[in-house]
Amino acid sequence: MVTSNPSPAPVADERIKERSSLRKALVRPELGGMCGTVLVFTFFLLTAFDSGMFTSQGVLNWTLVSAQFAIIAVGACLLMISGEFDLSMGSMIGFAGMMIAIFGVTLGWPIWFAIIVTFILCIGIGALNGYIVIKTGLPSFIVTLALLFILRGFTIFLPQTLERKTIIGGIRDVAEGDWLASLFGGKVLTGVFQWLGDAGVISTFERGVKAGQPVVDGVPMLVVWAIGLIIFGHILLTKTRFGNWIFAAGGDAQAARYVGVPVSRVKILMFMFTAFCATVFATCQVMEFGSAGADRGVLKEFEAIISVVIGGALLTGGYGSVLGAALGALIFGVVQQGLFFAGVESSLFRVFLGIILLLAVVLNTYIRRMITGER
Repeated sequence: MVTSNPSPAPVADERIKERSSLRKALVRPELGGMCGTVLVFTFFLLTAFDSGMFTSQGVLNWTLVSAQFAIIAVGACLLMISGEFDLSMGSMIGFAGMMIAIFGVTLGWPIWFAIIVTFILCIGIGALNGYIVIKTGLPSFIVTLALLFILRGFTIFLPQTLERKTIIGGIRDVAEGDWLASLFGGKVLTGVFQWLGDAGVISTFERGVKAGQPVVDGVPMLVVWAIGLIIFGHILLTKTRFGNWIFAAGGDAQAARYVGVPVSRVKILMFMFTAFCATVFATCQVMEFGSAGADRGVLKEFEAIISVVIGGALLTGGYGSVLGAALGALIFGVVQQGLFFAGVESSLFRVFLGIILLLAVVLNTYIRRMITGER
């Protein structure tokens, strides 16, 4: 009896495994932000290392700028992943800051109450944005563009009517000792930085009334809020069912409704969260400057969107990463401050930013085609 030898088991093609691993790495939303961060830091390490950019004060400067972008980028990122835009974010920043000033300085309310009422008002406007978009079916680009002009108009009209000026100061005085104001305008870890200064790890003032004190005496609450929002947004997006709903609402809203995703509620909540982030930014800003101006927040909506796009999100929705948006904000801040330290003409910042944005869009388009199989 002749028996046939069993055929050998098929051997896995290692090249296929390598290609799938590479593909998996390429479709990560953070890839563009990670590559951009490495390139930007390498560039400025080579061109601006001796200029003070990487001293404790220099690091604080670009960290603060990056934190500003990160706060609004987190809100814009989640909203864009859900398939919508909010062009009123910049005007919301100016409006929120002005409301805090009017409530706290002009009307004399306790500053903690002024802040809470401003948050409620601005989040309500965010909900109105989302409600109009959902109920009318109009593109969020158009609806929020209208709100951009409405809010900016009120931001100019109200202080002119009440104070005959467009800048209201005195916020720092009325916020002195306020429990809620300190959560937006104070600093943390001051003792740690004093210890680092005494140990010679960071620079200290050599003369004057601040002699012996560290040049950087703590972590501003603006940075704390940025880190907190990044962590919250990342966990929400990647570890919760609601995060899956955000991706589904932006990927294919109709299909998401068929499987029970409350798309309308998700989108409205994302508009509210974007307004919340803008109000956080505004509150930190007025506590830092001690005043509110009608021109605050101009073009911030575009800077937030640019940070998100640099961080790997698609303009079509359904794809993106909060960590990528945070890296985009970091790139934004480092480039803005790094060009100054490198002695480059400040007007070239927009040129540099445009180049980065264009490269990010090209990379994101390539990734989208890989995911969808388009040619």
